[in-house]
Amino acid sequence: MHLLIEKLSLLPNAFLLAWGWPRRGLCLLLGAVSALALPPFGLFPILFLTLPAFVWLLDGALETGKSGAFKQVRTGFVLGWLFGFGYYLSGLWWIGSAFLVEAERFAWLMPFAIVAMPAGLALFTGLGAALAGFFWGDTRWRILLLAAAMTLADWLKGTVLTGFPWNAFGYAFSESLVLAQTASLVGLYGLSFLAWGVFAMLAVLADSRPLSQRLLPVAAATAVLISMAGYGGYRLMASETEYEDLDIRIVQPAVSQKDKWQPELRDQIFQTYLDMTEAPLGGGARVGVPRLVVWPESSIPFLLTREPGALRRISAALGTHNELAVGAVRVEAGENGPLYFNSIYTITGDGAVSGLYDKVRLVPFGEYVPFKQVLDQVGISNLAGPGVGFQAGFQRRPLTVFEDFSFLPLICYEAIFPVITASASPRPAFFLNVTNDAWFGHTPGPYQHFAQAQLRSIETGVPTVRAANTGISGMIDGHGRILSKLAIFDKGLIDAKLPKQIDETFYRSFQNAPVLIISIIIVIFSSIRRYNRFSRLN
Repeated sequence: MHLLIEKLSLLPNAFLLAWGWPRRGLCLLLGAVSALALPPFGLFPILFLTLPAFVWLLDGALETGKSGAFKQVRTGFVLGWLFGFGYYLSGLWWIGSAFLVEAERFAWLMPFAIVAMPAGLALFTGLGAALAGFFWGDTRWRILLLAAAMTLADWLKGTVLTGFPWNAFGYAFSESLVLAQTASLVGLYGLSFLAWGVFAMLAVLADSRPLSQRLLPVAAATAVLISMAGYGGYRLMASETEYEDLDIRIVQPAVSQKDKWQPELRDQIFQTYLDMTEAPLGGGARVGVPRLVVWPESSIPFLLTREPGALRRISAALGTHNELAVGAVRVEAGENGPLYFNSIYTITGDGAVSGLYDKVRLVPFGEYVPFKQVLDQVGISNLAGPGVGFQAGFQRRPLTVFEDFSFLPLICYEAIFPVITASASPRPAFFLNVTNDAWFGHTPGPYQHFAQAQLRSIETGVPTVRAANTGISGMIDGHGRILSKLAIFDKGLIDAKLPKQIDETFYRSFQNAPVLIISIIIVIFSSIRRYNRFSRLN
């Protein structure tokens, strides 16, 4: 065993001794391969190879104690940016498919978008590696420093400007329901810390110190992973899903994005929704129980309140004992013309609008264009909304159906923000995520989006009802268990009982504060060690 470990310790030399363009190319490649840990692949063990290799590249490049602080920061930033660019390019290339839906207008923008978004997101991994590089050392503590720095970078990416926490490193655990249960304690960014801390720890096996000192941190990382599995397995086995006295019908019509807004098809599409609403009950339904029917984001192919007879037809399809939650475009008069909102209406069985929510967190370039006056001149406009773009809603608030059941409406990518769901007050009975992922076809995008909505339930203990135009739709309980699911581009219905929320989770109570505080303490501790080290050299 000792001889085997010694031989394996020679393998990192290819990374430690790499320099120049080979080193940069390896960083790019390691980031790209790391994206295989994300849905739909879920090959998280690959991180046992890629993250230690990235540490070795940093070890070889930073030359502890021989470089000035500026060079350490610059080198760390460059290598971190390259790793992040490979990771996000490999994990987000599918955004380009949205530009092919109206190829005559947007195809020319596709190469820029595919490159620009990963390049921008990689700035955060660059900052994380730069922070770690400034305090880098040759001890095993550098792994925890890197984990803390990358966690802070992940949090910053999900917070600054409008924030974009998509494919944070913590989602490496999302394909394992057992391991993902730890999110109920530490949330997404806590999982990011664990991903770097556990998987990258194998790098210490190549350190030049006694074998026992190298094995100890690896054993500790292994114990953490085993503890995560034990906690998750116990949490899932110790509880069964309980149900509310409310049934849900989720409608997934699988309408092509190219057909969605064709004037000649709008009545046919609307009739499809009505027919699916009236269809006989499926096996998961109960007789005599209130039923909420859910249509996905912007499902109605016209302005609901400006179409005579639309509410009457909805009422006829619902029946008197059912209600509807429907994604639709809303318009109101403004000083300089009409204002459009991406909204959710709740409609009672008699055709009355009982509630309304306007989407607060809009998708940049998808629903509105930042710096619109400038970008209009080069032909850049929003993809998903009307030509003038959507307006953001003024307030995030729950809606209520059947007088007793409140839900937090989450339109499209609002479900990817942990802060939105964890801070919802009062605690809702369920999250309602309506979305339209038809833009992205048969790519990893819809799978990643579904996994992120699933993690919101694990973090908070609140079930999620998800209705997607072309999939993936599903019913998720407070432990993240998928109780019902419709595959991508399948036309169909889900008739299911609404799960009850479970007890308040530790994460919902304290949110991101614990993991951010721990990460900051580790960085401060590393700065003290660095100061003391250089003090001894003087």
